[in-house]
Amino acid sequence: MLADLTAGAVEDAEARASVRPLAAVEAAAHAQPSARDALAVLAPADHVKIIAEVKRASPSRGDLAAIPDPARQALLYQEGGASAISVLTEGRRFKGSLADLEAVKGAVGLPVLRKDFIATEYQVLEARASGADLVLLIVAALPQDVLARLYALTLELGMTPLVETHSADEVDRAADVGARLIGVNARDLSTFALDRDLFGRLADRIPAGAVKVAESAVLAPADVAHYRAAGADVVLVGEALVTNDPVTTLQAFLEAGAAHAALNERSESQ
Repeated sequence: MLADLTAGAVEDAEARASVRPLAAVEAAAHAQPSARDALAVLAPADHVKIIAEVKRASPSRGDLAAIPDPARQALLYQEGGASAISVLTEGRRFKGSLADLEAVKGAVGLPVLRKDFIATEYQVLEARASGADLVLLIVAALPQDVLARLYALTLELGMTPLVETHSADEVDRAADVGARLIGVNARDLSTFALDRDLFGRLADRIPAGAVKVAESAVLAPADVAHYRAAGADVVLVGEALVTNDPVTTLQAFLEAGAAHAALNERSESQ
């Protein structure tokens, strides 16, 4: 599945490149205002932070929400207390687009992540040209030399790479390229099975100083508390926010993280 998604995303990017050549996208990328500092926004704190995702559909769940106005959805996330916004731009299975990303970036003051199956320099450049502040790089989809090259390009363009992992070996590979924002995705992108405890098993392997992001398997406040207890600095949430009221759901998730922090403080003081 991951290989098919990545191949499809690259094929679609090549089609866009036939209309908008690399040189034009590169010029547009360099003409953008400086990217927002996502690492500063997502840095570890005494409370959990949430990346809220604009997500219409997925291969595992099918259609989730129509989201006719991605900008409005993102504004609701901002109102609810999200620290950053993730926008699915893959069109075949997730029904997203770069137009969604551009609309969101123009509406909110938060860092915006381009979440897609990125495997080429063109895709990284068009992310910046569309205003992205962060780019998702999935370790499982990329040979190490390609991961290192795309990571370096992302930094060169002033963006923050969110390097996604699914195993101890992949966490090590993320560390080898110097990743400072490392995600652990509970969803196996080959089988789409979920393992909510995967983050806890890998958290200690993430290098000190890197921001730890838990991804997927977040449907209720208890899931956020679970990830926070396992050491997550940030939790990425998609489905729960597009299938429920985004403001009240976000607030409940943030309160769950805060309640866990308060419980820890009381335990340490006793």
